Amino acid sequence: MATVPRPGAYVCGIDAAMDVIGGKWKVLILWALDEHGSCRFGELRRQVPGITEKVLAAHLRELETDGIVHREAYDEVPPRVEYTLTEVGRHLNAALGPLGAWGREHVLGGAPHPA
Repeated sequence: MATVPRPGAYVCGIDAAMDVIGGKWKVLILWALDEHGSCRFGELRRQVPGITEKVLAAHLRELETDGIVHREAYDEVPPRVEYTLTEVGRHLNAALGPLGAWGREHVLGGAPHPA
């Protein structure tokens, strides 16, 4: 759980942040939740093409444990569960904005855009 300090576990802040967002899919999940607000599981799966249900479920659990994503389960039939970014998740996503701008400029060849 990366949002709980672990003395001596990290070399620097980037190391700690990578513990939270590491892996191929977590940043894309954050982007989808930021773009679309509250999303149900199936909606998220469509917003992140190529991710499997198993991996999405695991990453959502990890992001929830780390305080990045909030999971709201509604007492309805059929059951409904929605995911949103927490305040910490919104701050993390904002911090990733400059990285996305760098990718657009240097990898995709587009003009830099504000985060």
